Amino acid sequence: MRLTLIFLLTTFLSFSQSRKIPVDTMVVTNHTGIINGQNLSYTATAGTQPVWDNDGNPIATLYYTYYERNNVKNRAKRPLVISFNGGPGSASVWMHIGYTGPKVLNIDDEGYPVQPYGMRDNPNSILDVADIVYVNPVNTGFSRMIPDKDGKLPDRKTFFGINADIKYLAEWINTFVTRKQRWESPKYIIGESYGGTRVMGLANALQSNEWMYLNGVIMVSPADYKLYSTSQPVYSALNLPYYTAAAWYHKMLPAELQQQDLTDILPQAEDFAINKLMPALAKGGMISEAEKNTVAEKMSFYSGLSKESIMKNNLDVPTSFFWKDLLRNSEGMIIGRLDSRYLGIDKRETGSRPDYSPELTTWNHAFTPAINYYIRSFLNFKTDVKYNMFGNVNPWDRENDNVRDGLRQAMVQNPYLKVLIQSGYYDGATTYFGAKYTMGQIDPSGKLKDRFTYKAYRSGHMMYIRNDDLIKATNDLRNFIKSTMNPETSAKY
Repeated sequence: MRLTLIFLLTTFLSFSQSRKIPVDTMVVTNHTGIINGQNLSYTATAGTQPVWDNDGNPIATLYYTYYERNNVKNRAKRPLVISFNGGPGSASVWMHIGYTGPKVLNIDDEGYPVQPYGMRDNPNSILDVADIVYVNPVNTGFSRMIPDKDGKLPDRKTFFGINADIKYLAEWINTFVTRKQRWESPKYIIGESYGGTRVMGLANALQSNEWMYLNGVIMVSPADYKLYSTSQPVYSALNLPYYTAAAWYHKMLPAELQQQDLTDILPQAEDFAINKLMPALAKGGMISEAEKNTVAEKMSFYSGLSKESIMKNNLDVPTSFFWKDLLRNSEGMIIGRLDSRYLGIDKRETGSRPDYSPELTTWNHAFTPAINYYIRSFLNFKTDVKYNMFGNVNPWDRENDNVRDGLRQAMVQNPYLKVLIQSGYYDGATTYFGAKYTMGQIDPSGKLKDRFTYKAYRSGHMMYIRNDDLIKATNDLRNFIKSTMNPETSAKY
């Protein structure tokens, strides 16, 4: 009996620990893999690094995962990619184990979960051409605020807002680059969804406040709150080409369009959206009944929705209504918000918006067990702290959103800086045509347009979960990095 008690006590003591994340720590492991057809070895560092206040006291710690290719002769010429996801409030998990990292989760070729959960080598990772660090902002992943000596947490406004987020992350990146001795390296920042807003702002903050000049900014399915937060109906016109794409995928367009390839019909929908629908929406209630009917008929033609539904919405059709209504009278199903290839079942077929997002629940199903297993068992970062796939970052301050102008300013002051935008045709949250529109609005002069590259794919918000698009998108990333990492000319106009 006494031996049994001692064994149980020993077992308990060996597993018990404080549910607090270390403020400043690293766990280093070494690995090998086949990436882009090459056998390569790499070092993975899973760690935390503090955020400090003006007096040098830690007020938060950010969890990161950093991958370095081994046996690199000249690290100064080796690009560094700094990767963020979005939300705001999303962990840096989706691109980490779904897109650019050396391991990818087990899913089928279209992105649906399979069991057993786990990881496998990612032959499409960009680790062959660049080192990568995945950064988790405060309250995401294992990143947390740090209480002071009296147990009081810092003011949430320090972290949770467009400009606050950019400020502390720029300072954190400066410290990371200094610690890892990467100041000489070509540098890139990549952000998905809200991460697009984040990296637009970071480009200028890094350059203006940290004196760090970038080679590239990469936006994956970028969110632009200059479009989403205005409440101006004219911007709903930008959704129409996405409606065309999703309706084409579900075979809900008229035969005249359905028999053509997607990329052949989208330019027609884009032209109608900008030159007909947007001016019609700008007229509001002053539009004539004849014009309203004509526009509604053409909207129906390009969207798969009935003219009646469009007229009842006064031409201003919300995306939430589209997800509910497109298949209402055929299959009685809803379609996904972030990826409209996905189907779901609502309690009722009536209503103006879906009950849930079928694609997001599917992705959580696949990503959550995989990242928890991977970090603790493969990267050997042991903690009882919960990994927040989505953390509490509310209220989020969206005031003074000047990130578009910030990116333009960074570009004009740094002739080396170029931008790559990647979007999925079936993304109904941050639509591909909205991303195109943003690209044009960043530089109204058009003098910088040759420094923008735009790529689109036949999937949704996370285009990389579809295997064919994972291959294409990573190759596009690889080509962008290679073409911008060692400019042959001086930085001048």
